[in-house]
Amino acid sequence: MSSPGKKWVVQDKYGHEIYITEERWEHVLEYHPELEGHLDDLLNTLRTGRRRQEAAEPYKYRYLKRCADLLPDYNCIVVIVVFTIRECPDGTIFHNNFVTTAWPVYIYREG
Repeated sequence: MSSPGKKWVVQDKYGHEIYITEERWEHVLEYHPELEGHLDDLLNTLRTGRRRQEAAEPYKYRYLKRCADLLPDYNCIVVIVVFTIRECPDGTIFHNNFVTTAWPVYIYREG
């Protein structure tokens, strides 16, 4: 049996614990290599970013935060988090909130 790999856990400003696994981080980098070296910025997006619930899938949330250190074509990081509740074999209920993907974007704002 293989090792599950590393994971990073943070708490958002609403008190929810969220994690990203090494596998998901590698997925992000495979499709968005411009985020290489920005794991801490992604985690900070989860900790302090703006959050919006997805209308079509209410168990998904989109976190967004400006990041000045991205390549010039980008100025924000978007992170998608799935919120679920799981039950252990002993009947204990726990929250299982995890990152599925992330990408950089450019958002223009006047003034």
